[in-house]
Amino acid sequence: MSARTLISPGRYVQGRGALSRLGEYLAQLGSAPLVVADDVVWGFAGHDVEASLRAADLPVRREGFGGMPTAGEVDRLVSVIRAWEADVVLAVGGGSTIDAVKAAGFLAGTRWATCPTVASTDAPCSALSVIYTEDGGFSEYRFFPRNPDLVLVDSQVVANAPAEFLVAGVGDALATWLEARATAQSGSATMAGGAPTVAGTALAQLSWDVLWDNAVAAVDAVRDHQVTPAVERVIEANTLLSGLGFESGGLAAAHAVHNGLTAVAATHGLAHGQKVNLGSLTQLVLEGAPRSDIREFVEFTTQLGLPTTLTETGLRTDDPDTLRTVADAATAPGETIHAMPFEVRSEDVFAALVSVERLARRIRADAKLPEPVPHQAHGS
Repeated sequence: MSARTLISPGRYVQGRGALSRLGEYLAQLGSAPLVVADDVVWGFAGHDVEASLRAADLPVRREGFGGMPTAGEVDRLVSVIRAWEADVVLAVGGGSTIDAVKAAGFLAGTRWATCPTVASTDAPCSALSVIYTEDGGFSEYRFFPRNPDLVLVDSQVVANAPAEFLVAGVGDALATWLEARATAQSGSATMAGGAPTVAGTALAQLSWDVLWDNAVAAVDAVRDHQVTPAVERVIEANTLLSGLGFESGGLAAAHAVHNGLTAVAATHGLAHGQKVNLGSLTQLVLEGAPRSDIREFVEFTTQLGLPTTLTETGLRTDDPDTLRTVADAATAPGETIHAMPFEVRSEDVFAALVSVERLARRIRADAKLPEPVPHQAHGS
C-alpha cells in the first residue's frame, strides 16, 4: 500500500488588504521576481502589486498571459522567465493564469507563488496544473515535486470581483468531500502521490461543512462587494481547504466528468466549477446516493446559481452521440473516475448523465426553483 501523504503550500496568507504585504512575503523567496497577469487583472490590481513590490525594494517586471494554460503558452512563459533571469515567478489572476505559471516555473527551475484575484478554483495551493488544448479541451494533468511557496489572497479583491466567480469556486469546492470520501473508501492514490491521510480527508469534509453553512450569505455579501466573516470562510474553503482536500484527499468521478465535458464544444464558456458541479451530481447518481442527499444538493446548488441539468451546460438528452463523447472521455484510462470504490464504465456515465436531467428538473419543480436556462457556448 502507498504511504499516506499530505502536501501543502509553504505559506498561506488571506485577508482584506493582504495585497499590500505581497512584497514583504515575496522578498523571502527571491530578489528578481516576474509577475504574470493579463491586462484585465493588471488594470485593477497592478497599482497595488507595484506599490507593494517597490516598498520591499523589489523590481517590478510584469508579463501578460495568453488566456489559456496550453502547452504552448507554458513554453512561452518559460522563455520569458529565463530571459528575465527571474528567481521567483508570481501568478496574479484566476486559475488559468495560476496553472500556466506553476507549470512554467517548474520547467524554468524557479520558485513560484500565486496571488488569486478570484476564489473560483482550488488551483492556487496545488502542486499540479491542468493543461488544455488550444480549443479548450482537457489535455493532461502535470504534477510537480512541490506546491507554491506562497499563496496570498486579498479578500477585498475577491469581493470586488463578480459574484459568479465565487459561486463557481463553491461548485469546485463542494466536489472535494464527495471525491475524497470515495477515494478513502476505495483506498486509491491521491493527487499527492500516496494514500489519503486522515487530515486530508478531514479537510475535504470541513470544506463541505463550511460551504453549506456560509455560501449563501457569502454570495449575497459579495454581490455588494463586501467582506464579511462568511465571505472570509468561503474564500478559505474554496481556496485552502478545497486545495488541500482535493490534492491530499483525492479526486474521483466529479472531476473526471468535468474533463469529459470539456471534450465537447457545447460546454465551452462555462467556468471550471460550473462543470464540476454537474460532475458532482453525476457522481451522486453513480453512487446511488439517497434521494434526500441528491435533493438537498440540487436545491442548494441551484439556489447558488450552479448548473444541475444538462441543459445548463449546453447538452441535451436527445443528442446521445455528444453524451457518449463526454462519457468516453470521463472514463479514459488514467482518469480519476477509476478512484471510485466500484468499477465505472462509459455506459454507466452515459446513463447517469441522461438521468440527471429529468431528476434535477423534478426536484427543482417540487422546490419551486427556476426552470433551467440553456447554455450557449462561445461562438454558437
